[in-house]
Amino acid sequence: MSPENYQVAIVKYGERSTRRSDVYLNHHIYGRSDGPIDMDYFFWVVRNGSRTVVVDTGFSRHGGQVRNRTFGIDPARAYAALGVDPEAAPDVVVTHAHYDHIGNLGIFPRSTVVIAQREYDFWTSPLGQRGQFHYSVEDDEIAALVTADRDGRMQTFDGTLDLAPGITLVELGGHTPGLSVVLVSTDEGTVLLASDAMHYYEELDADMPFAFVADLPAMYTGFDTITELVASGRVTHVVSGHDPATLSRFTPVTDGELAGIAATIGSFA
Repeated sequence: MSPENYQVAIVKYGERSTRRSDVYLNHHIYGRSDGPIDMDYFFWVVRNGSRTVVVDTGFSRHGGQVRNRTFGIDPARAYAALGVDPEAAPDVVVTHAHYDHIGNLGIFPRSTVVIAQREYDFWTSPLGQRGQFHYSVEDDEIAALVTADRDGRMQTFDGTLDLAPGITLVELGGHTPGLSVVLVSTDEGTVLLASDAMHYYEELDADMPFAFVADLPAMYTGFDTITELVASGRVTHVVSGHDPATLSRFTPVTDGELAGIAATIGSFA
């Protein structure tokens, strides 16, 4: 497939404040002082004149409230502000099945849900119910994935998937068993939507894994893969999953309902 170019929209829909020792695995081993750290919550929309792809759908109001997260704009309102029409059934990519990434799948009841097979298999297995894993999911949201599968609206893959010309999914694992990242071609270069393969840019810069991890070697290997993609020139822009510095790295949205809480990469044409 010859690539097409897209615009990537990054939307902040929620936030929290916590401490560094809560977000970095075994933070004490790095000899760095503990202290406050903020976390932003994003979803992403990839679009051009002929195609729209939604990447993750954020946490639900319930999923955020039970974990003391601050809910910002309702994702349904944000999608409307971007001109995303659920009735058009855009593909919905699920990078992984944590509550803050699949909490609003119901907005898109007719869409195909795209997820790594390994990710889907894990969360629908008994192991996904064990305490260290289950904390990060909501049962009704996993059930929504099962419903999409039952209804024939699920597309799974192993390893990599060329979802459309200029949009490639790559399974890295680490944070969850089948976590995926998304490569998107834009007129400003290729964008890597890292999702939770890299919550914070500091994770990559300082080689500090996130606290919640299913496979630590895979998480480290994911860091290496992202580093190599940038060093090789294949990737121009890396978009983190939760870093509050993310929006400031890209073109801010300055008008309308998303002013100050969204940014874009590339032109929409």
